[in-house]
Amino acid sequence: MFDFVLDDPIFFYPSLTWGHLVYIVLVILVAATLAKAVTLYLRKTLTDKIKLSQLDLLLKAVNYSVLIITVLIISPLFNITLGGLLVAGGFASIVIGIASQSVLGNLISGLFLIIERPITIGDNINIGSVSGNITDINIFSTIVKTYDGVYVRIPNEKVFTSEITNYVANEVRRFEYVIGIPYDDDANEAIRIIREVVWSHPFALKDPSPSIYVDELADSSVNIKVRIWAPTAEWWDVRTDLLWKIKEELSKNGIEMPFPQQVIWFQNELQGRVALSSGEGRSRAGPDEDT
Repeated sequence: MFDFVLDDPIFFYPSLTWGHLVYIVLVILVAATLAKAVTLYLRKTLTDKIKLSQLDLLLKAVNYSVLIITVLIISPLFNITLGGLLVAGGFASIVIGIASQSVLGNLISGLFLIIERPITIGDNINIGSVSGNITDINIFSTIVKTYDGVYVRIPNEKVFTSEITNYVANEVRRFEYVIGIPYDDDANEAIRIIREVVWSHPFALKDPSPSIYVDELADSSVNIKVRIWAPTAEWWDVRTDLLWKIKEELSKNGIEMPFPQQVIWFQNELQGRVALSSGEGRSRAGPDEDT
């Protein structure tokens, strides 16, 4: 009967023991199970979120990554160390490593963007200096269509590390106006008129309720601040529609938008009048009477 202990060397590879062989088999089994579980999870969660070609590329990346890690774990048993591999690779390894650094960064950032999902296709966003709508999220980059109709490709690493403003993540969005009225008009009446206009608009939300109040006593007007909530999908139309309706309703009730104006006060009104009278007297007497 064939009998062995774990510390005995393997007859066809004496530098390894049977214990090493068991360890290698276990590592391979764990790695295969892990790769299978991860790929199944990614396929289940991302099938309807990214393109099939991108999903296949992602799954291959996961499998190759697990394979590389497995090789690095068991390679010391064959007297192959990571340092030895790097030395063997030499200059080529360094060049490949530097060249793939940004690619790997974009890939990892893309994975985090897909998992965390701070943005999705169709979102209205601002990333750094780029504003527009997300049209595609790839493994390595994100495509944004700007308001000017220009497509901009942003590397995922930059997207992930930049401040992202998502204008449509919330179902409702607030906007505000500053309405100036003359000092002679009644601010309370103006607020009442504005509130009626806002409340009559079908897409101006009642909850959260609009906020309308005197915000500033400016140089040429009493400024009323109007804050309104609207559904995000209707936000821009409501904003552009309500502003003119408020202006028209105020005008119908005799409240006009004031023009910038200044009141000038003379420091010495009496001297100004004397100087003016003297000038008028000389003008009436004429140059001959002065002589």
